[in-house]
Amino acid sequence: MLLTQAAAANTGESLNPVRNLASSEFLIFRLGKEEYGIEILKVQEIRGYDAITRIANAPEFIKGVINLRGVIVPIVDMRIKFNLGEALYGQFTVVIILNLSGRVIGIVVDGVSDVINLDTEQLRPAPEFGGVIDTEYIIGLGTVEARMLILVDIERLMSSPDMGILEQAAK
Repeated sequence: MLLTQAAAANTGESLNPVRNLASSEFLIFRLGKEEYGIEILKVQEIRGYDAITRIANAPEFIKGVINLRGVIVPIVDMRIKFNLGEALYGQFTVVIILNLSGRVIGIVVDGVSDVINLDTEQLRPAPEFGGVIDTEYIIGLGTVEARMLILVDIERLMSSPDMGILEQAAK
């Protein structure tokens, strides 16, 4: 629900919930024709797409695991997770290694474009679509000139019930 300036002042709520981010710097990556952003503070490193060991009975979006300097890292294909069509792996496909709540996780994306610092004026709350589209993992939209960036709460996504990757670490 969007709040007006006066309503936000009366309730003490922030008019723009994306202001509560730990950082205003985002790593921008592509999935298909869309651009997404995740907080740069969650990114550990970026690697080229390499051989991944498949795990039996894993959901389709979990491509498998890699051994990263002695740490077994689960790899999630974001194109499959977001139902964006067939995942094609080319020369620009990369794995973004994330450090989320002390757990190392990799996500496969079509490519990384840049790191952008977004001011509060460039951040907009995620639109509400009712029950039609789940926007629970979208923390907002960023605008840079003609570009529209979908800002993803990657930690919330990875700990969601259908993924449970972060919850598994706590067990």
